[in-house]
Amino acid sequence: MKSSGKKTNSGFTEDWIPINSITNGCIILDNKKKVTGVKIKPRNIFILDQVTQDNVIVALKNFYNMIDFEFWLISADRPVDLNAYLARLQLLYNQSTSPAVRKLINQDIEKANMFMNNNVTDTEYYILFKEKNDDIIQKRLRTLITGLANSGLEAAQTSNDDLRVILDNFLNSGMTTNFKVVTS
Repeated sequence: MKSSGKKTNSGFTEDWIPINSITNGCIILDNKKKVTGVKIKPRNIFILDQVTQDNVIVALKNFYNMIDFEFWLISADRPVDLNAYLARLQLLYNQSTSPAVRKLINQDIEKANMFMNNNVTDTEYYILFKEKNDDIIQKRLRTLITGLANSGLEAAQTSNDDLRVILDNFLNSGMTTNFKVVTS
């Protein structure tokens, strides 16, 4: 039995991991440390010319070498939700009078439905770290965002939703969970 009073023989993942809550883009652990970081916007550098590719890779090497704290590089798959896209296509289909345009739109609808039926996912990239002190957390976030920007990549602090997706990926085989309310 852990000091938090949670049962370790529970069938629920959230009952044995040391998470108190997920708030303000941070996973708050039972020991009051926070896990947070940045979500990196994907960028395909291999469509760039060779010199630009080399510059990005050298900048990333320099960036990783200047990080002076423990961190984790994470990639997580997130299901793609095409419902809004499908709704727009359906509206276009209904508004179109041209048989050729309707055929093209219908092909796009069929392709989107195929993706939805085959559980297509986007891969998202994160750099996470653990820290207790809020000032150090903010400094590290700025360091990560600035370093990635200098490498030609965009990043922003993780959101609560991002952190839930990461937990779902690693703890529940990608299945969405509804965490229970934690009370003290």
